[in-house]
Amino acid sequence: MQSPVTVEKLNARALRLSPAPSFFDALEQVKGVQVLAPSLGFKVLNARGFANTTNVRFAQLVDGIDNQAPHIGGPIGNVLGPSDLDIKSVEIVPGTAAALYGLNAINGLANFSTRNPFASEGLSAQQKVGVNHVNDPNTGARPYSETSLRFARVLGSKWAFKVNGTYLRGYDWMATDQTDLNPGGNASTGLLGADNPARDPVSSYGNESSNRSTLTLGGKSYQVARTGYLERDVVDYHLQTLKYDAALHYKPNERTELAYTYRGARFDNVYQRSNRFQLADYRLQQHALQLTTPVVQARAYFTQENTGQSYNLRSAAENLDRSFKPDNAWNADYTAEWNRAVGQSQPVAAAHAAARTFADAGRLQPGTLEFRQRLNALSDINNWDQGAALRVEADLLHTEVQTNVGQALRQAGGKGLPAWADVLVGADHRTYFVQPDGNYFINPNPGRDQFSTLAYSKTGGFVQTGARLLPGEKLRLTATLRADKNRYFDLRFNPRLTAVYSPTARHNFRLSYQSGYRFPSLFEGFSNVNSGQVKRIGGLRVMSDGVFEGSYLRSSIDAFNAAVTRAVNTGGQSRSQAIAANQSLLARNPYTYLRPEFVRSWEVGYKAALLPGGRLLADVDFYANTYRDFIAQVEAYVPLTPDGQPLPATASPNAVATALNARATQARYRLWTNSRSRVYNYGGSLGLRYDVPGGLLAGASATYARLDRTEAADGLEAGFNTPRWSYNLNLGHENVYRHLGFGLNYRWQTSYFSETFLVSGTVPAYGTLDAQLSYHLPAPNLRFKLGASNVLNRYYVSYLGGPSVGGLYYLQVTYGL
Repeated sequence: MQSPVTVEKLNARALRLSPAPSFFDALEQVKGVQVLAPSLGFKVLNARGFANTTNVRFAQLVDGIDNQAPHIGGPIGNVLGPSDLDIKSVEIVPGTAAALYGLNAINGLANFSTRNPFASEGLSAQQKVGVNHVNDPNTGARPYSETSLRFARVLGSKWAFKVNGTYLRGYDWMATDQTDLNPGGNASTGLLGADNPARDPVSSYGNESSNRSTLTLGGKSYQVARTGYLERDVVDYHLQTLKYDAALHYKPNERTELAYTYRGARFDNVYQRSNRFQLADYRLQQHALQLTTPVVQARAYFTQENTGQSYNLRSAAENLDRSFKPDNAWNADYTAEWNRAVGQSQPVAAAHAAARTFADAGRLQPGTLEFRQRLNALSDINNWDQGAALRVEADLLHTEVQTNVGQALRQAGGKGLPAWADVLVGADHRTYFVQPDGNYFINPNPGRDQFSTLAYSKTGGFVQTGARLLPGEKLRLTATLRADKNRYFDLRFNPRLTAVYSPTARHNFRLSYQSGYRFPSLFEGFSNVNSGQVKRIGGLRVMSDGVFEGSYLRSSIDAFNAAVTRAVNTGGQSRSQAIAANQSLLARNPYTYLRPEFVRSWEVGYKAALLPGGRLLADVDFYANTYRDFIAQVEAYVPLTPDGQPLPATASPNAVATALNARATQARYRLWTNSRSRVYNYGGSLGLRYDVPGGLLAGASATYARLDRTEAADGLEAGFNTPRWSYNLNLGHENVYRHLGFGLNYRWQTSYFSETFLVSGTVPAYGTLDAQLSYHLPAPNLRFKLGASNVLNRYYVSYLGGPSVGGLYYLQVTYGL
């Protein structure tokens, strides 16, 4: 009630009433929370805009411990988190929380609190069985199963332990979007739609821009793409997750507790960042040690990540094509057959179709043994120019401590701090370690072998002071200052100022100002990926020195080459004439090396307990943010000489244009950099929860988020990727009649413009209804739940390029002893 910032909470009762298949799925029903679904087994949380499928701006904690995959910089859903049997409650802080929680909480955080074995011992088990893909013509109905066990025991007065295990199996949601990303690739020749030989469907790989060639046929220039494969051809949608944890707790006295926790997970599912990935035999494990006293809280944890047998779907598809026939040979066959077909008076579109059929003769066919063997071989080649393997081993080491100075002084009988004041100090250190594989990462530091362990560290700390003023402590003020440093950036400061005014215990008004920085993630800073003839490199100078200065924007190169093609096809110009006439379209890369992201945020809010007994809880908030230096990607190409060397800075504009008109004389890069735009957004939310006498719980919430304006628009993605309006309605009762309960939740969101490096466009509006019926047998403590998410089975996508999500229908049985 008196938190100085917006805090959303799901307690045990709310989780029992939720019709969602798991507590993690139920978070989509929380006010202000946006969830993206790259996979049935992998969902991404976000708040207040700028969402993406690898959300490094939103922290996810379990009992205060970050559960991210180190090289990604964000969590893979809840695969390293608690099970439904061990979850106690969830708290979500929408908006910047960097002042207290560090630099990866620029958009907010979620903290999952688990059940302490001292307070909750015994044996419990849960089994879910279900089905999804109902009425899905792509695959038909598929089974779903999840088994969970928990056992906790208190040993004497000082020791307790718990163990948990969960095994999930199912069939993932499928990405089947066939929208053409290159519809105008051959507009100057009149070849559109299905006749376009450079078609690039969203959920098809191997036909992207790096897989296209410009062929001169019959005196005209045509863009022609390799054929590629559908996503379902190169991915195994069978998913499974095995996760487990064990904890040993020691209480030397009632006010002190020391706990060691081990968590592990092994899983298969689908993941997405700039490309889609098959995660196979992916492994995460974590060791954590925590000390909790009234004065000191300290944590140290070590997370290990191994990507197992995972691979890139796009690289797999394009190298399936190239291993069957190299691009030059395929283009030669295509050209020869096109000329033959036109020579027999076939129409141009028919000649292109015939040329493709001829060039693809003998191509590997999905479902055959030879196709599967080749795919398996490519998925184990750790170079995306020839294969598709994702082979990363990365670790994270984190230590932190915070001390309540005021409590320490009071316990020691000190008189240096008045009773109405508080002081909290904290410090933390984090280091990422990655074992370079030569493809995804190298060690770029001078004097180091490129395969030696790469370390990326930051150290920070904060001081927070608080005061409780006015009679009855009706006014609470806090001031926080945080500082963070790593070797690649200057010291960064994050201040936070908050005020809470409570004229009565039931009415609380809050105001806060804070800023937040985010250092680049390990991947953004140090990636070194050969990605389908485009090299993706980190934006730190140590990784990309010299590339920014000598490159030209791909967007300008595309416009230049399209103008050249149009002039040749429709203007009667020779290629050299067209190059000379259009070279002014080329634009040098104006971007430079990475800087930290920055946000400045204002928030006001009001929380009240209304009606007799405080049964109606109302919470409203409004925020306004200013962002700068968004970390994003830009694609830029360096012109080369015929022998493969970068053109000198003194090269003539015509030499540069001639080089950038030919694929063989350009080095292609995808670079992490900062947008030069300053972005403003604002929004708010309103939530009502009514605890009706008799046990009925009703709730409603509405969230508004708006990208206000972007100054100095520079062509890089703003990536707001958030619906302007969303709302939730829920109703539930645990015992409406003789231990029979129910829960309903309806969620709706408006359409929104989605902007990512993979695909941009409008995500259609959608609404989903979740429902459950429950029955509780008190004597054996058995709970039955029959439920469904998206019970009406209306398929939707939460973001472009992702899968279509339908209904999941399940029966859950929970036993507790």
